[in-house]
Amino acid sequence: MAMESPYLTNDCLIHIFSFFHEDDLIRASYVCKEWHEAAETPWLWRGMCLQRWGFCNISLLASEHGKKAWKHYFLGRFKLELKMTEGRTGGDYICKSMRGHTGRVVGCVYLAGNTHQRPDFWSFNPTVCSASSDGTVRAWDIQQGAQLWCSPVQSPLTGMVAEQGGGRVLTSDSSGMVKAWDGQSGQEVSSYSSASPQCTMLSFSINGSYFLSVGTSQGSVHTLTSPSLLKLSSLVVCDTFKVNLLLASPDKKWILAGTRENIVISPKVLSSQSLTCPSEDEDPLCQCLPISGCYAATFLPSQAARLATVHCKDQSHTHPNKVLSVFDISVKKTRYTSEIQVDQVERFEVVFDSRTSDILLEGKGSSTLVVAAGQELRVYNLKGQLLCGFKDHIQPITSVCVDSFRVVTASKDLSLRVLTWKTDRDRGLTLDSRYHLLGGSHSLSRGFTQVVCDYSSIVASVEAVDRKDVLKAYSFSS
Repeated sequence: MAMESPYLTNDCLIHIFSFFHEDDLIRASYVCKEWHEAAETPWLWRGMCLQRWGFCNISLLASEHGKKAWKHYFLGRFKLELKMTEGRTGGDYICKSMRGHTGRVVGCVYLAGNTHQRPDFWSFNPTVCSASSDGTVRAWDIQQGAQLWCSPVQSPLTGMVAEQGGGRVLTSDSSGMVKAWDGQSGQEVSSYSSASPQCTMLSFSINGSYFLSVGTSQGSVHTLTSPSLLKLSSLVVCDTFKVNLLLASPDKKWILAGTRENIVISPKVLSSQSLTCPSEDEDPLCQCLPISGCYAATFLPSQAARLATVHCKDQSHTHPNKVLSVFDISVKKTRYTSEIQVDQVERFEVVFDSRTSDILLEGKGSSTLVVAAGQELRVYNLKGQLLCGFKDHIQPITSVCVDSFRVVTASKDLSLRVLTWKTDRDRGLTLDSRYHLLGGSHSLSRGFTQVVCDYSSIVASVEAVDRKDVLKAYSFSS
């Protein structure tokens, strides 16, 4: 049958291509002229991109790179994810050791990270900042392993957070001083005295305005403007116990504050509006969670305000098993008042071989939970079904990083374990354990203490025997 136009031929070939595996499609595009022309069609690659990665930013890809944007994006992302899945030394990534600190690394954050939604992820060069007990903040080019700047020496630092989107980092030190630093120059922007030798910090933004909440060792939460660090409010959350649990919900309407030092005290949900715009006539909007104590907590990233917690099974606190409870948080308004509503969604027991209280909890999507305790890593759905479990490490897991593509665990055994997400027909979302990344010599190091990731790299801190901690950066490229 005769074709009415050459476009009909291309349409047929595109339909055929939609059944090809990615590798087959790439090879087929070189077979003949017709197939090559069809393989260059933007809407073919656009469809494949959206089928594989539904979050692709269509407007950016369509406008910034022209006709070949979709193919360029697909091939680059496909090759990058293949390398991140296989993790072969000498070919899939480069490893850089970043030395310079003369003390313990107490914080490591991406100053400018490579997100999975960037249309130019292949050319983006991430930078990280680290804080140390040596009293310095340092910025690093992780692909080159080079230091970009170093702050003046001050009191030993105890923590660090990044101001997401603001290009600044915020630190706390052993004297209770909180400081904001410009990420480009390393210049100090402002400071605030919390009068607390140990601080827990949370940076968040509401409608383009940045804020910093600081949990103190006296049990209070101070909320400041950022980066000017002007005090807006102060609220006692757990009197006499250190606030070391501080999280913001994805919609930024709620702040969870609590302590891990006392398993009797319940964490509290606070209204961010009450903290950032306090009213002289009304008490801050606050509600205790209906649980006893809290070992770990996380907000589910794809829900506006869904909170998961690991806590004691009962009031006696003698039962070795822990309970994982999930709550949805909302506000209930009447004619004259408003109150925080905490509705329990699910509750189930979690039993670990180890009796450790060092439990790590992260969320994926709207209904998947990643739990680490001791050497174990587990994935649960909200119904309490164990989707998969791993014991890839021979020493305790110290840190977990979860993103849309993978999970990375850091351990005292001086290794990082990389696992990638997959969808199982029967169990839903699960993980595949892929490979280890090694951190150096056991004679010189005591293991990894923290790991952070962006879309194309992994950075982890190594605790050194000589107390001069090292950062290890693993960069993948397409």
